[in-house]
Amino acid sequence: MQPRDLSDHVAYEAGRGIEEVARELGRDPSEFVKLASNENPHGPSPAAVETIREAASSVSSYPKSTHTDLTEAVANHWDVSPAQVWLANGGDGALDYLSRAVIEPGDEVLVPTPGFAYYGMSARFHHGEVSEYSLNREDGFAQTAAAVLEDYGGERIVYLTSPHNPSGSTIDLAEIERLAEETDEETLVVVDEAYGEFADVDSAIALIEGRDGFDARDDIAVLRTFSKAYGLAGLRLGYAVVPDEWAGAYTRVNTPFAASELACRAGLAAFGDDEHVERTVETARKSRTAMREEIDAHVWESEGNFALAAVGDASAVADAMQERGVIVRDCTSFGLPGCIRITCGTEAETERAIETLNEVLADLGLDPDSGSNPESDSDSAAAREREVSDT
Repeated sequence: MQPRDLSDHVAYEAGRGIEEVARELGRDPSEFVKLASNENPHGPSPAAVETIREAASSVSSYPKSTHTDLTEAVANHWDVSPAQVWLANGGDGALDYLSRAVIEPGDEVLVPTPGFAYYGMSARFHHGEVSEYSLNREDGFAQTAAAVLEDYGGERIVYLTSPHNPSGSTIDLAEIERLAEETDEETLVVVDEAYGEFADVDSAIALIEGRDGFDARDDIAVLRTFSKAYGLAGLRLGYAVVPDEWAGAYTRVNTPFAASELACRAGLAAFGDDEHVERTVETARKSRTAMREEIDAHVWESEGNFALAAVGDASAVADAMQERGVIVRDCTSFGLPGCIRITCGTEAETERAIETLNEVLADLGLDPDSGSNPESDSDSAAAREREVSDT
């Protein structure tokens, strides 16, 4: 007996952690700082930590009431109905729910390149096909409806990422509306806002609900997560906000009790911890500014909790920085072999990353602009997916 043909699928490989790197290099974990996975430098919300301690003895129960409580809190926050909030095991779990609800075997999805590999992976899991549209370095990874429509061919789902990973660019609501207007009636535009709390742009939920001068739409869905600004990446908690017209599909596609008891309780506590979120967002803003002003290489403007830097040879630079105790993301797996991505850390962590990168660039004698040719950064989808990046 064998599983179905999985030759078009790839294994998901998360970024390497401090313990793993320290063991490999025979070093003490305390020597390292990890700025590779866009995690919260301040850790989880203190309110969530306290709630987890208090709720530990309740994990023998299924999360029915807490699931409902968190759903209602999220719905109240966005001023939507509870049925429109699809809680899931991480943002990728919500993405899977949308795939289950929308994709028929053979349907195609349109995904950005560079971009989050799981968009395509989820489509293939659900017997769909994958097409791509490009975000280009020479345009600063600008996101416009025109850029997407140039490669649009009637796909069932079109994915946008705002802020975009790994560049940090965003897309205006008017551009999202135009894209939804000019794609087929049965095309769903999914806006991934995993880093939305860090961005100075409004959520695309306004388009679903018809606010701020926009008409309400039934062909847009929004993804959000508790992993980034709320610091709950290890609990795996996210959600989708969908149009009211088809919100009822959730009960037919969701995994029973997908969001755990502890995740729901912690999410509810974190959702009310404005001080932690504000501190996290302010830290990211300061860190992004410092990296743009002080790194001896081009750094793109970002509205996420990370920055993308052109370093010429991403693998060489990432390896050299790791040897010096700073773990960053080699973006070769994104199809950007000349770039690294650096998570926004604390003030001390950011300062260390900047100093280490500048020292490495000088010591290696690299020309940070040598990888700036967009053609040199474009790989086939198969080549990119041989090494799948984390979020």
